[in-house]
Amino acid sequence: MPPQQDQRDSFLPLYQSGTRINDSSSMEHLAVKEVDVWNVVNDELEEDNFGKPWSEKTTKGKVLKVLWLILKLIIVLASLYFFICSLSFLSSAFQLLGGKSAGEVFARSKILNNPIIGLMIGVLVTVLVQSSSTSTSIIVAMVSANIVQLRPAISMVMGANIGTTVTNTIVSLGQSMDRKMFRRAFAGATVHDCFNWLCVVIFLPLEAAFHPLERISGALTGGISDDDKVSKLDFLKVITKPLTKTVISIEKSTIKDIAKYCTAGEHYNQYKCGAARNASMMKECDDEDTVEIERCTYLFAKAGLNDTTTGIILLILSLLLLCACLAILVKTLQSLLMGRMAQTLKKHINTDLPHPFSWLTGYLFIIVGTGMTILVQSSSVFTSAITPLVGLGVISIDRMYPLTLGSNIGTTATAVLASLAATGDKRSVTIQVAISHLLFNIFGIMVFYPVPFMRKIPIGTAKILGNTTADYRWFAVFYLILVFLIMPLFFILLSFNLVLLYIVITIILIALVTITTINILQNRYPEKLPAKLRTWDFLPLPLHSLEPYDSVFSKLLICCRKKEEDEIKPMEMTAAPKESNGA
Repeated sequence: MPPQQDQRDSFLPLYQSGTRINDSSSMEHLAVKEVDVWNVVNDELEEDNFGKPWSEKTTKGKVLKVLWLILKLIIVLASLYFFICSLSFLSSAFQLLGGKSAGEVFARSKILNNPIIGLMIGVLVTVLVQSSSTSTSIIVAMVSANIVQLRPAISMVMGANIGTTVTNTIVSLGQSMDRKMFRRAFAGATVHDCFNWLCVVIFLPLEAAFHPLERISGALTGGISDDDKVSKLDFLKVITKPLTKTVISIEKSTIKDIAKYCTAGEHYNQYKCGAARNASMMKECDDEDTVEIERCTYLFAKAGLNDTTTGIILLILSLLLLCACLAILVKTLQSLLMGRMAQTLKKHINTDLPHPFSWLTGYLFIIVGTGMTILVQSSSVFTSAITPLVGLGVISIDRMYPLTLGSNIGTTATAVLASLAATGDKRSVTIQVAISHLLFNIFGIMVFYPVPFMRKIPIGTAKILGNTTADYRWFAVFYLILVFLIMPLFFILLSFNLVLLYIVITIILIALVTITTINILQNRYPEKLPAKLRTWDFLPLPLHSLEPYDSVFSKLLICCRKKEEDEIKPMEMTAAPKESNGA
């Protein structure tokens, strides 16, 4: 029997919960009870704030109860509205701070022909502008202007697919003060990341070698005329624009102008490039143009602040608003979704359809995710709105997964409709980019959902991340910075030496495959491994545990201190009934 690893130090921990018993003399009267930390146990939802049963309430009590429930629903809807607006403000802040940098990245069209670099640029730019719709529209504009060819554009929209998931991962941090909630919320958010990255690992090399997405999308769009148009759908912005446009209004064409006119080639224009670089990302007001005056009545229009200062102020305000709305939303939902209501809602959401249609349950939720995303016009908004429900335990990780897949389809379907509303000579190519994005997600679902074993890969990976953040809460911030900032920048810098780039990628892939294989064998077939490889203890502690880093971050971040020893509950010990000596 191989020695057991410290459960906190293992990268593939098995978690149990309960109370620690130190009295060895009483062990014979105790039984070990393992608890699934991903399934919200009944005692987390048993606290019933409904008071007396409805039939026993007086008329006054019933009226007060109904009014109280209505008030809570109004608070939920109001906090959800301002939460969505805060995401819009956050996107505007990132565009003010990094929009021009995003345009400069796109202007380096020579390096975009490398699919890996195109992917990383798509990730980085989407993170900078906090909107896959914006980054995709820039990509489409560059394709239409012949600045970027279709093939690298497809790899960039794959990156945009990854970059858009940063928002709901940030939102999950709002539940970091409760370890149980944070474990579930972070896993629910990162299951989106895991799926997108796994799809990229499979389809990016295939697209680079055989171009299946390009070929299929070309065949599907071959008969589309440049004259055919449909109306662009815009449901959510109709509701949020009245508020967001009174605070800030972004001139998104500035990013497109930098990407277009600052690129060496036929579209290069020194004057327009310089004008775009010097222009403000905020819509400017012209006192002589009444139209512009109407467009520039927003709060920051006459403040006289530059883009950086405005961006910093807006970033701070948007984060404060986001955190406040998220806290109110979570607390109100938590008070609503307790007791019998929580049990009923959790049961219906996480229960499969009756036999023999139970296998259709996941596909039904994919359709629900698609429809909701099309309705709100944003996958970030939809997944960010349901992430707190995962933390509360109302939606399970297994149910969050198909909803996430549906949101991927929904956001690309929205892009297809937007491309159909476009005009110009390159309209068919614009539609082809959007169709390629849609096919990428559909093929990903076909690989990682129908077969139960395959769907366990992204869900299992997300649970590993959730377990890690439950023990080391600073890991969530580290993950965000590493995946969405450091890694894209690292690969972009390596792009200047393609030989070195491919060597580094090969080493990383070999290391990942080796570590994953050994981890699987350690957990399932340890007897097939040499004694030394049955644990990672032969490596220095910093190479197989986060504990040394935790001691450093615990001193720096009060909110992220590691849990105390009395909170570490590897197993639940429940008193076993004693055998009676009597008759």
